[in-house]
Amino acid sequence: MTETTALSTETTESVEDFAARARAWLAENMPRIDPANPPEVDRGEQGPWLRARELQKKLYEGGFAGICFPREYGGLGLPIEYQRAFDIESRGYEMPIILNTPTFTICAATILDTGSEEQKRQHISAALRGEEVLVQLLSEPSGGSDLAGVITRADRKGDKWVINGAKTWSTSAFAADYGLLLARTDWTVPKHEGLTMFLVPINSPGITLRRIKQVNGSVEFCEEFFDNVELGDEAVVGEVNDGWQVASRQLYHERRAVGGGSEFASGIGAEGKTDVPVDFVELLASTGQSDNERAREMAGRAIVHREVQKQLIDHVYHGVLDGSLPPAAGSIIRITHAETHQMEMDTALALTGSTGVVEGDDDLIRYGERYLSRQTASLGGGTTEIARNIIGERVLGFPREYAADRGVPFKDVKRGKT
Repeated sequence: MTETTALSTETTESVEDFAARARAWLAENMPRIDPANPPEVDRGEQGPWLRARELQKKLYEGGFAGICFPREYGGLGLPIEYQRAFDIESRGYEMPIILNTPTFTICAATILDTGSEEQKRQHISAALRGEEVLVQLLSEPSGGSDLAGVITRADRKGDKWVINGAKTWSTSAFAADYGLLLARTDWTVPKHEGLTMFLVPINSPGITLRRIKQVNGSVEFCEEFFDNVELGDEAVVGEVNDGWQVASRQLYHERRAVGGGSEFASGIGAEGKTDVPVDFVELLASTGQSDNERAREMAGRAIVHREVQKQLIDHVYHGVLDGSLPPAAGSIIRITHAETHQMEMDTALALTGSTGVVEGDDDLIRYGERYLSRQTASLGGGTTEIARNIIGERVLGFPREYAADRGVPFKDVKRGKT
């Protein structure tokens, strides 16, 4: 298994020279935006995804795509310092931010770690060229947080794998070309041992995709139904019945991505207006509370948490890189991301008061609209409760929680109402 965080290639170009070259190229080739007021992006529509592919193609042709991905797969093979330098220079430009999650920071990173040489050369390169969007097909309608308990099955029939089952909460699957799908291939062994990961073309015959409408009106998430979908052996990622190893690595990348700690992001910043960090100074002014000591204290606390989160990301990243922290430490920034996000949303709504939830002031009601999605930060990348268990068991060395199905053949595990 490749340790992606340790990958780098020698270069004679300094970070400063790289940043200067990026600055000049961006000015000539990428559309300018106001970072505080970026273009509106609705991840539930096709348009932004087509636009992102165009922008990604520009990055690739300009030599600034996949800065931390290896050269042999279309990237530049450079350390994270170069990506961060590019991020700073690109803040004032329109970037394909929506491709970061899950295409680059999760799926492509997982393929880099666990895929075959052919899969790496084909799919990572295609994603970096803006030709492929990759998504996750993990959660199931009856699965909850128990990912290893998936019941979507892949049965061997002749020289094919036949997939039957359902997945849900798949981010942006409607816009994707391929999905990483976890399925059960052996029911006679304990649940973690009988899983296999597949790379599935989303347009395969037998796949029915439906949108899920959220409380805030978004239809970004999807559910998929698989009816006798046929795949060849080339679709297997990793080894047959060793899919949990692939899924574990995938979750590692997801938790780092959700927390903002991945080196594989293609630029940083807000995807759209609803993602722009809360400007608490402006919010205090617009609500007439600039001189209110209590309101200033609330805003200050949220800003401090935001800055601590940034420092923690850097600390955990380098800790995993130098081995002083295990890879599971990525769950630390996953938890603090959720806590920071929720504190900011809670604080913003408390400061806006009734104007944040009653039609009238469009500038303030947006905080009420954003509050509707505050809890997603505790769900994406696995629930916060799961992340705390991971930290306790794999970072702090606490005993594992009792599980009634541990070591039991999956076919004998009681499920549902039984």
